[in-house]
Amino acid sequence: MPPDRRTRRGLVTGLLAVAVLVLPACTSGPSGSSGSSGSSGPDAYLIADCERADLDGRSVARLWDEALLDAIRRDVPAPTVHARNLFHTSAAMWDAWAAYDPDADGYFIDDKHDAGNVDAAREAAISYAAYRVLLHRYSLAAGLQATFDELVATMESLCYRIDFTSTGGDSPAALGNRIAEAVIAAGRDDGSLEQRRYVDTAYRPTNQPLVVAEPGAQMRDPNRWQPLALAQLVAQNGMPIPGNVQRFVGPHWGHVDAFTLPGSAEGLPVDPGPPPQLGDDPASADAFRQAAVDVLRNSSYLDPGDGVTIDIGPGGLGDNRLGTNDGDGHAVNPSTGDAYAPNVVLRGDFARALAEFWADGPESETPPGHWNTIANDVSDTPGFARRIGGEGAEVDRLEWDVKLYFALNGAVHDAAVAAWGVKGHYDSTRPISMIRYLGARGQSTDRSGPAYHPDGLPLVDGLVEVVTRESSAPGERHEQLSDHVGEVAVKVWMGNPEDAGQASGVGWIRAVDWVPYQRATFVTPAFAGYVSGHSTFSRAAAEVMAAFTGSDYFPGGISQWTVPAGELATEAGPSRAVTLQWATYFDAADQAGISRVFGGIHIPADDLEGRTIGSGCGRDAWALAERYFRGDAPS
Repeated sequence: MPPDRRTRRGLVTGLLAVAVLVLPACTSGPSGSSGSSGSSGPDAYLIADCERADLDGRSVARLWDEALLDAIRRDVPAPTVHARNLFHTSAAMWDAWAAYDPDADGYFIDDKHDAGNVDAAREAAISYAAYRVLLHRYSLAAGLQATFDELVATMESLCYRIDFTSTGGDSPAALGNRIAEAVIAAGRDDGSLEQRRYVDTAYRPTNQPLVVAEPGAQMRDPNRWQPLALAQLVAQNGMPIPGNVQRFVGPHWGHVDAFTLPGSAEGLPVDPGPPPQLGDDPASADAFRQAAVDVLRNSSYLDPGDGVTIDIGPGGLGDNRLGTNDGDGHAVNPSTGDAYAPNVVLRGDFARALAEFWADGPESETPPGHWNTIANDVSDTPGFARRIGGEGAEVDRLEWDVKLYFALNGAVHDAAVAAWGVKGHYDSTRPISMIRYLGARGQSTDRSGPAYHPDGLPLVDGLVEVVTRESSAPGERHEQLSDHVGEVAVKVWMGNPEDAGQASGVGWIRAVDWVPYQRATFVTPAFAGYVSGHSTFSRAAAEVMAAFTGSDYFPGGISQWTVPAGELATEAGPSRAVTLQWATYFDAADQAGISRVFGGIHIPADDLEGRTIGSGCGRDAWALAERYFRGDAPS
């Protein structure tokens, strides 16, 4: 939550290319002066003789959101950090907008100003606030020079001087600088450990690293997170990560100041209870083993060669109740009154395309940023009526964007705090560790059969079996495992192909060799599994999008994204183009969650509990944002 208001008072890539073309007409300052922070005059922040870029119908808030998304794409993926940056930048832009509204409440500061041209004043204040916050937050990030160049080019395309740093006076630029100053100051003491590069040096993993290239998983506690050791660590966006052993990203994030969540001395603002665990509770232990089987079953679906087809259109998938996968699609498109057309694809193509699409978002902006791109696409829909909450008069693009970003990114920031609070508290294992650990012990179904161990994998015909002399005889299903009689085998995705132009398909491998459907240099994210960040972020964002637009449905009753044939990154595929479709924001959020189970990096409990937590974050963020809009926010 922000500081008490009493202490706060007084305190685009294509577009960018167009903008840069107009810069040569600009000079360094009014009448050619250098114009540092000491310049005087109400327009001292403007570049003299500068032709402003054509924004092509977009608002300045959209420009800064796009610049932030570009910075995220260049940086090492850290969903917690980027969610915080998205919210703080959005709150800064909101404060700049609200300063010229007599009723609205500011978040970091609550200044009130008059201006002859309110629109122009808002644009300048928003730009200076966003520019200085982003310059600070990404000053040590990967891709620094490219990000710096884009931020500067964006300011100059708007004819604003980057050397105007004054925080004194009533000019919009000084107001924007004051807002940024307040945001930066608050960030030094919000629990994020920003001044330590967000690293919690107190955290120590219970388990020694799992060497992915070697079979099995040696674990002191199979219920706790295990870092992975790889020959090379590469983030999902292709960014190399120093070292060879994962370090938990954000175990302290439950202590970070949130938008709506209460503070928690234990770093657990929301407690869903523990995940399934091996131990003295038979029901929980059974659920733990069954969760491993669920992941293996989803892994067995990653082969288009099996010929299985499914209807993935909104008429066949979606409309789940919260925290379930019990939906069977929507009867009709409410925008057209017609039934949704079938979208029948190979299950193996769908599962792989889904896993890869939601892994990064279209351009690796991490889940919080991905939902910003979705929100921007919705806002750009031709004929879309921008009525906040779906009611009242249409608002201009600047008001729409500023309010949308404030509510949306407040929700995803809270989702990060809530989800990582659970991750840090329960420190739970990931599927690669649990499956290898259980598989190394044997099978837990047949007490009188070979390889029995109470902490083994449950046997499932055609999915989890023990290799026998008979089953591994020439021509039999386990023939390639004849040297491993008595071990547990699983029929799943067979791992990363040596040739990227090939697809591994599904077949029998040893359980101790199982890997998720991910790139070989990534394998599994560097933090605990329970709960899923994707699920929490996505449901929180979906709640805000539905409330803000006044409809659960995407404009026109459908949104879609096509993954072209042969465009997968993990292996060859899909064999045919796959068009992912969603009727509602909630359908999209649910598919984001289930994609992580197909991808082998979450168990179903991670996904379903994350959705429930995310729903609360989104609903609460929208309710609080509305209070800031009305001017009755809590002090």
